Amino acid sequence: QVQLVESGGGLVQPGGSLRLSCVASRSIGNIYSMGWYRQAPGKQRELVARISGGGGTYYVDSVKGRFTISRDNAKNTVYLQMNSLKPEDTGVYYCNVNMVAGGSAWGQGTQVTVSS
Repeated sequence: QVQLVESGGGLVQPGGSLRLSCVASRSIGNIYSMGWYRQAPGKQRELVARISGGGGTYYVDSVKGRFTISRDNAKNTVYLQMNSLKPEDTGVYYCNVNMVAGGSAWGQGTQVTVSS
């Protein structure tokens, strides 16, 4: 098992930026995939961005061109750079990892609020 800790959330104005970080308790060099999910009040948790072990990325249509997922294996960290934030981006953001060797984990979540 790997443990994940998210940080970087906060309150920002529309059009602002935040960078979320997810620090893993051990190496992420052998991941199958890592992703960022978000859950708004009254809605299901949705996949926002995902990065595969080979470096391929996926973004939900609503964030394409605004969000970027990346990783730094040396720091056991995956990032989500969020630009041009909109009120509809508000929610709790969760980091998820699936390991090649088996096992998965979720972080505790970090709140992102976009409000004018």
